[in-house]
Amino acid sequence: MLQAICARDGAKAKAFAEQWGYASVETDWKKLIARKDIDLIDIASPNNTHAEMAMAAAAAGKMILCEKPLAMNGAQAETMVKAVEKAKVPNMVWYNYRRVPAVTLAKQLIDEGRLGRIFHYRAKFLQDWTISKDLPQGGAGLWRLDVKVAGSGVTGDLLAHCIDTALWLNGPIDKVTAMTETFIKERKHTISGKVEKVGIDDASAFLARFSNGSMATFESTRYARGHKALYTFEINGEHASIFWDLHDLHRLQYFDHRDEGIVRGWRALHITDGDHPYMKHWWVPGLQIGYEHTFIHQVADFLQGLQDGKPAGPSFRDGLATDHVTDAVLQSAKSGRWEKVKQVRKK
Repeated sequence: MLQAICARDGAKAKAFAEQWGYASVETDWKKLIARKDIDLIDIASPNNTHAEMAMAAAAAGKMILCEKPLAMNGAQAETMVKAVEKAKVPNMVWYNYRRVPAVTLAKQLIDEGRLGRIFHYRAKFLQDWTISKDLPQGGAGLWRLDVKVAGSGVTGDLLAHCIDTALWLNGPIDKVTAMTETFIKERKHTISGKVEKVGIDDASAFLARFSNGSMATFESTRYARGHKALYTFEINGEHASIFWDLHDLHRLQYFDHRDEGIVRGWRALHITDGDHPYMKHWWVPGLQIGYEHTFIHQVADFLQGLQDGKPAGPSFRDGLATDHVTDAVLQSAKSGRWEKVKQVRKK
């Protein structure tokens, strides 16, 4: 049951509750966590609030779902991991792209060894919504541009998605070398009304070496005119390659060199059949689903994990692994050197 919605603006929270069927409204998250009728806390607030809320929820014995990135940095994420594991509460981070059926199928194909040894991984996530110099920073709508609230720019926002997917599909990243850029150095702050320095990265690109020896390129920007949410990845192996595009999320492009020569080529797999991941729960074959269904899949897997006693990922520990990579990326952009990624011990 949806027991309560919590937000700072009581009127907006009440309207949200009425629209989506929540039984009650709170404006103080601490009161929400203290309630005995609440079993699970879903943290969907700005990045700088995740740690305090999650640690309080863990201390209260609540299950926790937390928006990505897990924390402002790896050190803060480590405290969150310790808190949930000490409390032994089920936990998960909202890296929902793992639950796109085509991406889940990519994981299956890789795990089955169909690609063979992996040589290359390349990913990009492009947007264009912050190009105007007149766009302010901070406040309820633009907190992602305020480094004190967001922690970083596209590295922790967009590339974090790419990194989590990459770690899931191709294993740990060993080291990175990066560059970042803030194209507009100052913006008016919504809250103070003053022109202040911009501390987040508008664009980020890095090279990486995975622990399995494969090479990688990652790129993200909010300054790619014409792109609203272009997320793609391609993986090249000794036998086969796969490519996925968020704009065509229900298709997985697949090439297998072992096919007979006269018909060898890229094929577009339409991920809608009942034997494809998650699709047996939806429509008849041929009818696709959308972005919103990835969140349903993630909640379903979380609940199934509770029932089976086998927690579904990505866990807070998985989220920490991604935060360690973003830390290394930001550090490399400052140092101009290759930086080692701090590895997360497997539980």
